[in-house]
Amino acid sequence: MLITNLAQIETIATHKEAENIQFKDYLKSIDTNVIDRLVLQLVQQIEPQIDCTQCGNCCKTLMINVTKTEADHLALYLEQSRIEFDEKYLEKSTNGMIFINTIPCHFLKNNKCTIYNYRFEGCREFPGLHLPKFTQRLFTIFMHYNRCPIVFNVIEELKLTTNF
Repeated sequence: MLITNLAQIETIATHKEAENIQFKDYLKSIDTNVIDRLVLQLVQQIEPQIDCTQCGNCCKTLMINVTKTEADHLALYLEQSRIEFDEKYLEKSTNGMIFINTIPCHFLKNNKCTIYNYRFEGCREFPGLHLPKFTQRLFTIFMHYNRCPIVFNVIEELKLTTNF
């Protein structure tokens, strides 16, 4: 049975902090290709059962990176100049990185993305469990364990699947 209640996930995540440290070490001892295949199978089973619009926690809690090209496309879609768009929605770091300037995201309304077809690459990829080299991204993945019901449930099933 999948757990999707964020308060319950947060409580369980806090309780399992030490276990998850051990699990990360355990995962590193298994061939990365095997883990990638197992994770992909679990994502394909679990993700369709979770309605992200009932949660939206990623859009409510994450800093969103934006590329110049993405900003250009979205400004055009919103019929704004880049200057107007940047002033309203973006913040630039001293090293040139661009971010959405608020958390939660400006474009989240009723747990739905109002720019879904124009959303940013990081949003499209989140939570990124389908990407290769899972065991090389454990820090980031476990950073989302208490934030995303998909990540939480895939990790918990992965523990069972790998006989942890």
